[in-house]
Amino acid sequence: MKRRSLDTVFAVGGLVAALLLGVLGLALSGQQSFATDYVKGELGAQKITFAPADKLTDAEKTWKPGSSCLVAYAGQLMETGAQAECYAKYFIAEHMDASAKTAGFPGATYATLGSIRGDLVAQVTAAKAKGDLAGVDATQKKVDSATSLRTTMQTGETLRGLLLTTYGFSVIGDKAALAANILWLLAALMVTLSVAGLVHAYVIPKDKLVFAPIGAGVRAPSGV
Repeated sequence: MKRRSLDTVFAVGGLVAALLLGVLGLALSGQQSFATDYVKGELGAQKITFAPADKLTDAEKTWKPGSSCLVAYAGQLMETGAQAECYAKYFIAEHMDASAKTAGFPGATYATLGSIRGDLVAQVTAAKAKGDLAGVDATQKKVDSATSLRTTMQTGETLRGLLLTTYGFSVIGDKAALAANILWLLAALMVTLSVAGLVHAYVIPKDKLVFAPIGAGVRAPSGV
C-alpha cells in the first residue's frame, strides 16, 4: 500500500473524528447553558437575598468553616447553584440548629423529633393517669415545643432539599461544560494531527510503499 494513501486515510478519519468530537462538545455546552439559565431563572424568581454583612450574627459567620460564604455573598440575590448550596448548608442549617437548642432539643432533626414527641405524649398520658397535674402541665409544654420545632424543621428541611437539588443540577451543568472543553481540545488535537498527516502525505514520494512484502519493488539485475 502506498504511504500517501495510508496517510490520507488516517488524516480524513481524524478529521471525521474531530467533527464528531466537536458536535458532542457543542451538545454538552448547550446542556451547560441550559442548566445555568434554568438555575438562574428559578432561583431568581424566588427573590431570596442574602443578609447584608452587617446584619449577620457572629454565630452565622463562624458556625462552620464554610459559613464564610455568607459573608462573601452578603446582600446578593441568589442566582447560582453555589449560592443555593451556601444558603442551605450554612444559613438555614444554622438557624435550624439554633432553634433546636432554644427549644431544648439540641441536635434534634425533623426525623428524630417524631420519636421525641411520641415519648413526651406518652409521659403526659402517664402523668394524667397518676393525677400529676403539675407533671402534665410541664410535659405538655415540652410536647407543644417539640411540635412547633418539628414544623419549623419540616419547613427548613424542605427548603434545604430544594436548594441543594438546584445546586446538584448546577453541578451537572458545570461537569457538562468541563466535558465540552475536553472534547474541543481533543477535536483541536485531531485536526492538528490530521493536517500534519495530509501535509506529510504530499511531501513524500508518490511511490513509497508501506507494509510491502520483502523484495517487492526490487528489480532483478539486468542480464540475469
